[in-house]
Amino acid sequence: MRWLALLVACGAACASDHVARGWDHFYNLEFDEAAAEFRKALAEDPNDIGPHNHIAQSIMFKLMLRTGALESELVTGTNPFLRRAKLEPTEAERRAFHEQVDTALHMARTRLAANPRDKEAWYAQGVAYGLRANYNFLVRKAYLDSLRDATNARKAHDRVLQLEPGNVDARLLQGAHEYIVGSLSFGYRMLGFLVGFRGDKENGIRILEKVAREGDRNKVDAEVMLAAVYRRERRPKAAIPLLEDLIRRFPRNYLFRFELSQMYADAIDKDNALRVLAEIERLKREGAPGYRNLPAERIYFSRGVVQFWYREFPQAIENLTRVTARAEELDLNTAVTAWLRLGQTYDLTGDRAKAQNAYRAAIALAPESDQAKEAREYLNTPYRRKG
Repeated sequence: MRWLALLVACGAACASDHVARGWDHFYNLEFDEAAAEFRKALAEDPNDIGPHNHIAQSIMFKLMLRTGALESELVTGTNPFLRRAKLEPTEAERRAFHEQVDTALHMARTRLAANPRDKEAWYAQGVAYGLRANYNFLVRKAYLDSLRDATNARKAHDRVLQLEPGNVDARLLQGAHEYIVGSLSFGYRMLGFLVGFRGDKENGIRILEKVAREGDRNKVDAEVMLAAVYRRERRPKAAIPLLEDLIRRFPRNYLFRFELSQMYADAIDKDNALRVLAEIERLKREGAPGYRNLPAERIYFSRGVVQFWYREFPQAIENLTRVTARAEELDLNTAVTAWLRLGQTYDLTGDRAKAQNAYRAAIALAPESDQAKEAREYLNTPYRRKG
């Protein structure tokens, strides 16, 4: 589950039963139910800033799930933080998100004006900036605005740490920011609002690992982020125990199982990669909560991709063809990737005509996507795998 472009906003302590139930729904991908619980928490305590952030986060993640952004390769590639098609929220989603974030920022500033040592206000302000950074990155594609907000989020949580040095949870955004800035080119790191923040990928990873071990409110977010980071850093074996823990805690979240399968595949463990997919298929067949409405094509896609990488080309073609025949059942990212992989598989088996047809389908489906850009290259030059 390659979440958040690593600009995840932090969770919050479960101050009420509604908040606790909300986070359980949230991490099980039940975002409408999560938002409803957070609204109940807000009704109980209108002066609490946290629920405003939680509601905004639920809106954002529902959009990301719908468009495939929660499971796409956000943190892979040569320039992972500057690659991604814009997400398109509805006007109602756009308005509701900004209303909640703006309210959270206003409430935090008001409290800080009255008491500059208000740790919870600083914390909530950092979360709100982190959420807006996500929005600017994924929706507006405003990279500099996103980095500026991420930096403001880091500064707010640095202030929490000054006031409460033992607050491990406040280090989550610090770790994410270290990793992100450390992954940027020198030119971006010279931006004025990043002056003083060199960025250090390894230190960022160490901080995230500490939060995953010792954190309270942000332990889950740290585990999710580390799984994404480990994938990008080609350390899939390190991600496997994190994902197994997340599956145990949030069994209705099918994305964690898909990610676990991918980690096994990356770790050169095809049998376990396919075993996890078979488990997802069983859960769907039995109508397990969270799996009942999962499109079968999503399972075929993952199985076909594993078979593609392990050179089981006839089986890969069979599964990817089943996916592309019902591409409308899937999010756009998965569908266009299926066409691209199908074309590549045909190229590797020497069927150039079918390969070109698949590439044309990928281009027609999502002409502005990275996958379409790649497909255009293979229209003229057949795909050949390195190594």
